[in-house]
Amino acid sequence: MPGRHVTDHQTRLFMKLRQDHSIELVAAKAGLSRATGYRVAKDPRLPSQKEEPRGSRRPDPLAQIFDAEVVPMLQSAPGLRPVAIYDEMLRRHPELLPGIRRTLERRIRSWRAIHGEDRDVIFRQVHEPGRFGLSDFTDMGPLGVTIVGRPIDHLLYHFRLPWSGFEHGHVILGGESFVALAEGLQNALWSAGGAPAYHRTDSLSAAFRNLDAEASDDLTTRYEALCAHYRMTPTRNNKGVAHENGAIESAHGHLKAAVRDALLMRGNADFDDLGRYRAFIDEIVGRRNATRGKGIAAERPHLRDLPGQRTTDFEEVIVTVTSTGGFTLRKVFYTVPSRLIGHRLRVRLFDDRLEVFSGGTHLLTLPRWRAQANGKHDQVMNYHQVIHSRRKKPMALLNLACRDKLFPRSEYRCAWEACSTALPERQACKITVELLALALDRGCEAELAIELAKVLESGDLPDVTALRGRFSPDPAKLPVISVTPVQPGSYEVLIGSLEMAEGQA
Repeated sequence: MPGRHVTDHQTRLFMKLRQDHSIELVAAKAGLSRATGYRVAKDPRLPSQKEEPRGSRRPDPLAQIFDAEVVPMLQSAPGLRPVAIYDEMLRRHPELLPGIRRTLERRIRSWRAIHGEDRDVIFRQVHEPGRFGLSDFTDMGPLGVTIVGRPIDHLLYHFRLPWSGFEHGHVILGGESFVALAEGLQNALWSAGGAPAYHRTDSLSAAFRNLDAEASDDLTTRYEALCAHYRMTPTRNNKGVAHENGAIESAHGHLKAAVRDALLMRGNADFDDLGRYRAFIDEIVGRRNATRGKGIAAERPHLRDLPGQRTTDFEEVIVTVTSTGGFTLRKVFYTVPSRLIGHRLRVRLFDDRLEVFSGGTHLLTLPRWRAQANGKHDQVMNYHQVIHSRRKKPMALLNLACRDKLFPRSEYRCAWEACSTALPERQACKITVELLALALDRGCEAELAIELAKVLESGDLPDVTALRGRFSPDPAKLPVISVTPVQPGSYEVLIGSLEMAEGQA
């Protein structure tokens, strides 16, 4: 048998048996010929140890530049990317072939393994049940979710208990504010049925974005008060060191992937309203928690008992209603009933709504809006609250600064554009105002919008008189109600009957 067919295993077996047996016998047991046995006995090295290392088949393209130019660059700028060095070498030496990129990257990697700087070491942690709860926000914009066709710019507040894997998600319309954290965290704790000993989040620097200089110090106080209400010790990871919050950072990707898959199986990412989208997220998170049911049930006894009630999860601001029929808050103008002009109101800011109070009396709830992305002011107009004033002064609609915000549906805006193009200004304003008044008085906003779309599609203009007859009740179909006056003597009969019944008893 030629020597090149001898394996390392045969050689080891031969040398082991050689100590007690003859070469011929050992060679037979190892599967070798007698001649090969004598050859192995003279040179007991393994076949793999006898192979000559393969040399380079072509000249080293980096021989002249690596030590002379690349290494000094790596020493002076340790964070320099290999691709940047590659581009610079091609610029300095046009004769180099583009195919050296992989060779250069491997050479740099090997050099850094021997001469590079020390790197941060991540120490894996052992989590204890009921000890830590983690919070963070993640951007959901790339999923392309829409509400009635309009894109929704939102975040997802994400809470997790790392020991059992329990998690909670809450859709946030604004930024990473204290209000969003307080609302999402409390929802998560009450969903989990208890509070951990420590609550960890990032530096909360984004929460300062919505606060002025005087309120900056108040943020830490409110956050500590929130944790104290649930007997949790607040902790924060070092700024810019995301892996310290890794138990939830890595979970972001898994949760977003689950939401993305659910949207694909649903067939579209459009929802009728925010409530339906939030219910969709709750269902996904609930299914994920159901797979970890045993672990969550085992951790729940280690959580601290919840207090008797929730604590504040809103900001409170005092505003004054101006003569324009509303107030401005955080660069957004909100309309309110005109009877409140001149009043000072107490507004509670939640993530998705405003609760308006006069003293201790709750007046109304408004949807919360944000300023435009470029920092300009925005408006939230409710035609229910201002249409009676517009009927007295319909021409005010002509140059109204926020006219488009007044129309509840696109059909009303299209009706205004058609009328203002074909009719005199005064008549166009009056027709549009009467259409809005009709929608309010008859409670037919959606039905009237459908009718307006049909009229405009046919090329006609809205006829207020005809539409008022269309949506007014037909007198012939109204029920006739006859009320018979009650005679005073009937009360005496009732009293006499009651006395007679008591006497018989």
